[in-house]
Amino acid sequence: MALVALMTAALSPIPLASAAPADNCSPPGQNSASAAPTNLAAAEQGGEDRYTTADTTPVDQINVNDLGLGTPGVISVGTLSDAGPSICVNSKGTFTGFDNELLRAIAAKLGLRIELSGTEFSGLLAQVANHRFDVGSSSITTTDERRRTVAFTNGYDFGYFSLVAPTGGSIKGFGSLGQNTRIGVVQGTVQDDYVVNTLHLEPVKFPDYATAYANLKSGQIDAWVAPSQQAEGAVKPGDGTAIIENTFSVNNFVAWAVAPDKPKLVAALNSGLDAVIADGTYAKLYSDWVPRELPTGWKPGSKAAPAPELPDFAAIAKQNAAKKSDESASEKPKSTLAQLRSTFFDWDLYKQAFPDLIKTGLPNTLILSVVSGLIGIVLGMLLAVAGISRSRWLRWPARIYTDIFRGLPAVVVILVVGLGIGPVVKNLTGNNPYWLGAFALGLLAAAYIGEIFRSGIQSVDAGQLEASRAIGFSYRESMRLVVVPQGVRRVLPALVNQFISLIKDSSLIYFLGLLASQRELFAVGRDLNAQTGNLSPLVAAGIVYLCLTIPLTHFVNYVDNRLRTGKQIDESTPPVSASTLQES
Repeated sequence: MALVALMTAALSPIPLASAAPADNCSPPGQNSASAAPTNLAAAEQGGEDRYTTADTTPVDQINVNDLGLGTPGVISVGTLSDAGPSICVNSKGTFTGFDNELLRAIAAKLGLRIELSGTEFSGLLAQVANHRFDVGSSSITTTDERRRTVAFTNGYDFGYFSLVAPTGGSIKGFGSLGQNTRIGVVQGTVQDDYVVNTLHLEPVKFPDYATAYANLKSGQIDAWVAPSQQAEGAVKPGDGTAIIENTFSVNNFVAWAVAPDKPKLVAALNSGLDAVIADGTYAKLYSDWVPRELPTGWKPGSKAAPAPELPDFAAIAKQNAAKKSDESASEKPKSTLAQLRSTFFDWDLYKQAFPDLIKTGLPNTLILSVVSGLIGIVLGMLLAVAGISRSRWLRWPARIYTDIFRGLPAVVVILVVGLGIGPVVKNLTGNNPYWLGAFALGLLAAAYIGEIFRSGIQSVDAGQLEASRAIGFSYRESMRLVVVPQGVRRVLPALVNQFISLIKDSSLIYFLGLLASQRELFAVGRDLNAQTGNLSPLVAAGIVYLCLTIPLTHFVNYVDNRLRTGKQIDESTPPVSASTLQES
């Protein structure tokens, strides 16, 4: 009965009056201003600021042809899509957010333009260091450990991060966290480092902020440590959660990452940052996107840059405090069934998601799957033939290849191919990893498809080979015309299963960094999930995956059945008599 009630509540239509969640990737404006948090934990000051430059070179004295850019006149930027309002993809499918809009303004000061590609934070710094991107833009908090991999510009933002926990629970601050507390963080972030190395606790690691917060709301984790901007944007009235405490380090500011061998690019970005602070562009973007009170003792840019002239965010926040308090008080926490329905079955978001899924995600998923599938079939057949060859010089390489590529995780192969081969062939690919990702998937598929072909070929009765040799076929002709066709026919269902796996594995290409127009189904669904803080777009993406895979499975089962049983004889057709056969 409980299961029936759960499904009924989940699948019942949401009233038409309910609106889809607001776009977390749009400028909230000054009216959303917040004051400096009063629930601030003891700050880790970290001593004197050793990294902010004393001054910068005027932008009109910067030689933009000497910055070491991968493409002249263009700053290639790796960013994220799920951390609005700092770094995100908006409802138009464009990478934007405060960090990226500020970087765009700086590039304009330098007479350059930027090209934004989405990637995963866990690989971003390595991609910058390996020149896949000129700049990493992801609200990156600078640390001494990260400076061993990349160089950083001067700070353009500061690094509050927040502890989010259920309201009325036992967690009252960072001091309440213990060994038995399930603490959620995004893997590779400064919050991950803080929980592990400062609190000496073992966190539960997630790939993105939206997934981490969804797990907190559903009770799978006890607390969430996140950047303050993401925490403030995620927590909504009725969620049953609140920001319990904040912490801040004035020494570890937020900056853009650049490869350590490009000091002139770092200097140019620092000059551009000072310039947009001086002309008021910084203040406008900051007020529109992330309006919050600056912490005492910190300002953006070099030490010589003027302090930005910002509105009195503390006063604006105070005016809105009473209104927000009334709204929060009037919002009752949602029941578990109501949360389930609104989180996974928001029909308004389904209608919003499907156009982008069909227009952008579906073509890219099909292209990546078909190209990698063709590579896998051709290379897999070669591996299968080599694997059953009489020559050990063919058998051994085929076996080694299969063992290696079947044993490695898919994402490792994709990163090795994309980041290892990418710099070598960047003149051919234009430093675009899209086709390298398809090639990496093809290499992975070949290892599995080769084994599928080999098992099918070896399942053919040995008498088939002997009979074909007896009527004059050579060994190669016997294999090509008799044995291999029968073996392939026997493994058609297994081949289709492998192709279905390729369709789903195409989502891993996003680790290499793709343009918004190159996103596949899962990436499109995830980006809309980040915009709205709702998991319904991911369910919508799952529905499209099902629409691809289920008909494909039934079609190949039909073909396999026809190949095994042959065409059904029409019983209405009269049988041919023996005399007719004799006359013929």
